[in-house]
Formats: sequence, C-alpha cells, structure tokens
Amino acid sequence: MSNNLINDYNPTLFTGVGLFIESDTTMSKKNAGRADGLVYSTNKDFYNDFPQEESVDTLPKEKQKLKVTLDSKQRAGKIVTLVDGFVGTNDDLEALGKQLKTKCGAGGSVKDGYIIIQGDYKVKVLGWLKDWGYVLAK
Repeated sequence: MSNNLINDYNPTLFTGVGLFIESDTTMSKKNAGRADGLVYSTNKDFYNDFPQEESVDTLPKEKQKLKVTLDSKQRAGKIVTLVDGFVGTNDDLEALGKQLKTKCGAGGSVKDGYIIIQGDYKVKVLGWLKDWGYVLAK
C-alpha cells in the first residue's frame, strides 16, 4: 500500500477495527500520535492500553543548567544562538524561547529541546538568563 490513501482505498481494510495510517513523515511532539499508528477506532470494546508519556515537571530556574552556544552547521553559513539543557515541559520551553526572541528582536524557533535564535546573541542571552536567575553550565 502506498502513502496515497485516496487512490489506494480498499473498503475491506476499514471494517470497524481501527484506522491505521502509514506515513514516513514524523509529527511534532505537540501533535504526536500513537507509535503504533492508530488514529481512530470504531470498535465498541476498544481499550486504550497504549502507555502515555509521563509528564516532566519543570525544574526551578536555580536548578536548570542551560548551555548557550553559537552554531552555523546546516544553516547555509548563517549563525544562530542555541540554548540547550532545559528540563521541563514543552510549553515552558516555548515560553522561555518567546521571551528570548522578543528581547533579541530576532526570529527563531523551539525544536527538539533547543531554543534557536537567529543571529549572534550569545552574550546578550547569557546576560539575560543570569539576570532571570538561571544557572549556566560551562
């Protein structure tokens, strides 16, 4: 079966047990589905026994060990500032990333546990994180 469900529709595959979708693309953690691919089930006796990820509590600022580095790998030679080492929920990481991007006046994103800020803002980010009470790893 190819990844094109419209052209390869086979009604015998969808007989009330569950809908499984094969895909080579990965979803972000925010929209992550089940690892076994189950999207929807019409089975009345269905029991969701798939283990859920445990939620990670955000450590206090004093216990966070953040690293701030510059990187230009796979970015067409453009420099970005990376903040790594944050332990906590993805929402808290995105909030910190938004604060840093706003202070820098630059674009960026939060991906795979990293805060990525476009441009060389290492010194400024280090100063702001120290002012906000974060511990910086060396």
